[in-house]
Amino acid sequence: MTGPLQLPQRIARLAPLADVLAAIDAKVAPVGMREIATASAPGRVLAADAGVSSSMPAQATALRDGFAVRSDWTLDASSYAPALLPHLPARVDAGEALPADTDAVAPFDTVEIDGGRAQMTMTLSPGDGVLPAGADAETGRALCHAGDTLQATDIGVLIALGIAQVSVRAPRIRLTQAHDSAMISAGMHALAVAIEAAGGEVVRDDLGLERALQDIQADAAICVGGTGSGRRDRAVTTLAALGHVAFHGIGISPGETTAFGFAGNRPVLLLPARLDAALAGWLLVGLPLLARLSGATEPGSHARGLLSRKLSSAIGLAEAVLVRRDGERVEPLASGYWPLHALARADGWILVPASSEGCPAGTSVDVRPLP
Repeated sequence: MTGPLQLPQRIARLAPLADVLAAIDAKVAPVGMREIATASAPGRVLAADAGVSSSMPAQATALRDGFAVRSDWTLDASSYAPALLPHLPARVDAGEALPADTDAVAPFDTVEIDGGRAQMTMTLSPGDGVLPAGADAETGRALCHAGDTLQATDIGVLIALGIAQVSVRAPRIRLTQAHDSAMISAGMHALAVAIEAAGGEVVRDDLGLERALQDIQADAAICVGGTGSGRRDRAVTTLAALGHVAFHGIGISPGETTAFGFAGNRPVLLLPARLDAALAGWLLVGLPLLARLSGATEPGSHARGLLSRKLSSAIGLAEAVLVRRDGERVEPLASGYWPLHALARADGWILVPASSEGCPAGTSVDVRPLP
């Protein structure tokens, strides 16, 4: 005897992407801030401005190894008519404070020393070879601002200035899967990397959506798979039973079966099992969600390019199109469905708004990075 027939999950209508993003802005708040070591902060989003408590350097320092001199000692000096210095100049290494009453650093090969006499063979101007006081950082002036995503160069600058800790917002994302499959496993790996790169902290397990929804320590949950009408697709009904489904079916392509809702006050993103659809759902919905949770204010890095050929799109769907750049030319590779070979070749994607039927060849477009 068989059990009662279980009806498949169905999508009543596709919600406009703009409505989903508006709901995220209205109902999702940034997570709390915490202090972490600056060295551990690449990719994290600052929760407060980072700056120095006193100007750096505190006084003028040498930018190069050489001799500290007064520039007016070197007036009209040249290799043909050296200028005699009033006394032997002090030697300084790069980074050392300049002695009092000096304002320039002369390269070694421009100073000739013979016994107790020194002469210059080059005219210097005030500040030559010198880093002025406060040139690296000024008191009260932010180096990096709240909402900035810290890059490797930012980390280097902050550490160089002695800033050992920073305040960040790093959302804790519970990443799980609806069931086992090679395609879902591929999506899980890609998303784990993408979340970390976008400033989140991934807690990954294979214990299923129900456990993820009950994790009160997580700031949000993301599940891959189970959003369609297949025999094993139960992600949306599980969220409906344990929380609230705000949207099932979003007007994006690929990724139409993406769903979004809440478990308590924690946002939940349900992504399709197919790798291309999961990635598109992440780019169009997941990234804005994580930006909201982390308080990120930067728009992200986009590059401009010109379409190499006409691109058609269906009105009503916000379409993510894989592209490959060749100088200023942007070649569309795939839309609707992203074959794996196209994903392997792509180095970015462009968004065709739901209101657009496409773009003619030569259109200037924003090329956004893939995870």
